[in-house]
Amino acid sequence: MKNTPYPEYHHSDIQWLALLPRHWDAKRLKTEATYCVSNVDKVPDDTELPVRLCNYTDVYYNDHVYPEMGLMETTATAEEIRKFGLHVNDVVITKDSEEWSDIAIPAMVTETAPDFVCGYHLAIIRPKADRLYGPFLLRLLQSSAVNQQFQIAASGVTRYGLPKSAIGEAWLPIPPLIEQQAIARFLDAKTAQIDTLVAKKRQIIDKLTEKRSALIARAVTRGLPPEAAKAAGLEPNPEMKASGVDWLGLAPSHWVVKAIKWESPVQRGASPRPIDDPVYFDDEGEYAWVRISDVTAAGMYLERTEQRLSDIGSSLSVKMEPGSLFLSIAGSVGKPCITKIKCCIHDGFVYFPRWKGDPRFLFYIFASGEPYKGLGKMGTQLNLNTDTVGSIVIGVPPSAEQSAIADFLDSETSMLDGLIGNVESAIDRLTEYRQALITSAVTGKIDVREIAA
Repeated sequence: MKNTPYPEYHHSDIQWLALLPRHWDAKRLKTEATYCVSNVDKVPDDTELPVRLCNYTDVYYNDHVYPEMGLMETTATAEEIRKFGLHVNDVVITKDSEEWSDIAIPAMVTETAPDFVCGYHLAIIRPKADRLYGPFLLRLLQSSAVNQQFQIAASGVTRYGLPKSAIGEAWLPIPPLIEQQAIARFLDAKTAQIDTLVAKKRQIIDKLTEKRSALIARAVTRGLPPEAAKAAGLEPNPEMKASGVDWLGLAPSHWVVKAIKWESPVQRGASPRPIDDPVYFDDEGEYAWVRISDVTAAGMYLERTEQRLSDIGSSLSVKMEPGSLFLSIAGSVGKPCITKIKCCIHDGFVYFPRWKGDPRFLFYIFASGEPYKGLGKMGTQLNLNTDTVGSIVIGVPPSAEQSAIADFLDSETSMLDGLIGNVESAIDRLTEYRQALITSAVTGKIDVREIAA
């Protein structure tokens, strides 16, 4: 698409808007729409009326919201339904968030019902029909230029909130109503094309991820594929035996099938108390301090952390030397990691002090996710501790074969990770293009009237 500008522009007197097409105006949101902040909570009350509640995540993850999208069912008072019932073309925005960048994420109402109500932590913006077109307002609020006003206005430290007054004070670029409709039509069509392409690329990632998981699961339960085994000097078609373990199935007969605790005790990390005492931390300390967030962000190897411990802090913690493997049992439950640095772990992790094999082999066992099948769960999250981890039964090949399997998986997963990374980069570029296209169209940087027509 050729990005054609409008023939004439004028100064808007709004610094961030700068130039606008000559026939456009800059208006405050409060002159073009009404708005309110919902206070409808999720708690049902027998004295109230049943409603379908549009919640924060419904808005955050969707461009459009409607009654039949599988909403939470709860209750609200008649007055709350009157005040916060949603109408077609309303735009709902996130008002509170843990991240300032998630403030004022919008979604537009495409269908309604008498029991369709806006929930807490959200605000409703209702465009005046003769001044502002709902689908155009949605795109305005999706544009980085307009949205940044709300992000800047949000206040907070650990959690951000958008004051109600700041909603109405936001400046909007406003073309004639018929042009708003043309721009909205253009963006609906273009974003649909981009979203379809992104969805196809996500399907590719899903398939590559499935292939990766299957590859790891096959190698840690049955050994190397014949060609890879032959190249490593191993028997390409070893005799198999029933392991008696559901997740293992058949295993090579020369592997020892045993619980992890019989190969190495499983021990828990420890940390000094109280953990927020500054005496325990030192930016120049010898040992890094591992938090759940550090492991969540890491891949196979831990190479850095956000904090380091003082000599006092590390003396009261569990020390891990480079090459050691540990496993998260809190937060990112079941996430394994091999450290490349000297570090200390707290009691949200377990480790394996006497594992004499290749730590990468044990890493891949946990990374496959297979040993967790059938383990006790708490809600939807794994409930792991030293006993449950130690009782996991695995197939243990000789150390040399463990290393051969790990070398094979290192190579194969690296290739797949590269492919996944390439697709993710393509998705990032498409997402950036989508954002830039919306912003350019709604701020008048490009003229899409002819294309829309």
